[in-house]
Amino acid sequence: MQEFHLDQFQYDLPDDRIARFPLARRDQSRLLVYDRGRIEHRQFTDLPGRLPENSLLVFNDTKVIPARLYFQKPTGAVIELFLLNPFPSDRLVSEVMADRSRSVWQCMVGNRKRWKPDETLSLSLEVNGVPLRLLASWVDHEQSVIGFGWETRESFAAILHEAGNIPLPPYLKREMTEADRETYQTVYSRIEGAVAAPTAGLHFTPEVFDQLNRKGIRSEYLTLHVGAGTFQPIKSDDIRRHLMHTEQVVYSRRNLENLLTHEGPVIPVGTTSMRSLESLYWFGVRQLRQEAEPFRLDQHYAYSLPEEALPAKTEAVRALIQYMETTGRERIVTQTGIYITPGYRFRMCDGLVTNFHQPGSTLIVLVAALIGNDWRNVYDEALRNDYRFLSYGDSSLLLP
Repeated sequence: MQEFHLDQFQYDLPDDRIARFPLARRDQSRLLVYDRGRIEHRQFTDLPGRLPENSLLVFNDTKVIPARLYFQKPTGAVIELFLLNPFPSDRLVSEVMADRSRSVWQCMVGNRKRWKPDETLSLSLEVNGVPLRLLASWVDHEQSVIGFGWETRESFAAILHEAGNIPLPPYLKREMTEADRETYQTVYSRIEGAVAAPTAGLHFTPEVFDQLNRKGIRSEYLTLHVGAGTFQPIKSDDIRRHLMHTEQVVYSRRNLENLLTHEGPVIPVGTTSMRSLESLYWFGVRQLRQEAEPFRLDQHYAYSLPEEALPAKTEAVRALIQYMETTGRERIVTQTGIYITPGYRFRMCDGLVTNFHQPGSTLIVLVAALIGNDWRNVYDEALRNDYRFLSYGDSSLLLP
């Protein structure tokens, strides 16, 4: 069908419209409000007054880790290791960050040909006043799995904060600055493990949260560790053939109980929060159907079952709460590869707070699934009115 052709999700983004640095004050960004076809231009500080009454905002509290490491060989060659996810991938990221003496990760390897399979790389650094050597060696050359080792009892997180660099999005086309260590984090970031920020949240400040509280807008926090795949462009002409990346999501029992009892609109802050919320429904479906591996979701599952076979969202959420009560768990760790494309029926979300995304990306496709072809009107308006685009750019509130 024509609506699934990649050309339908392209637009012309001039290079000078990409925001390469953040504003001096986060909440002074602009806010484009799309409300059932109507568009208006506001400031981000106006967001609390533009949300539907009794909304629940859902945030992703993941924290970006300094995931880019550089090792120099005696020959002078530099090997870049970009941490993608723990190995095996079902290990809880927050536990992996607490590893002491050894940690294993799947990585992207820069200058790979200069690093022999039997060779160990070494990096000297100082952590909390203690000198140490960080060693890196191949665990699985074919799968790009790397083992890191060190002799002190420092955590892997502490080592990364000394040795690593924040992995800025490639489209910013610049090196990281020290300021990015703070500005490329949300003010509510808490759980370390992402290699990219949930950038829709970068605009929020304590003052905005105060306004939300005064308006009676509730907040909920879950955790999706954003992976590098979020920047992967769609290369197939038929967008449905794109291989969607998988990311770890952690839900607490409180998340589920609050979503079950909330009676107003649910508005995710960012596409990662939206993917987390929609995945939650499908994990509940898998639990109700007693399927194998109920907490792994591939990109096709949401389109595989007939509508008449699907439960209400309350039934799906209750199934997960029942599972947690039965097993005594306070949280569930899941892997989602959900791919939201036009024709998807939203189960949990009633709108979206999000930035302006790259042409031909899975994020544009997600926006089109939410507001249909009006996504072009939104982006044309933003371009005509000098909005700043991508991670450090301006914001939008989309209410279908």
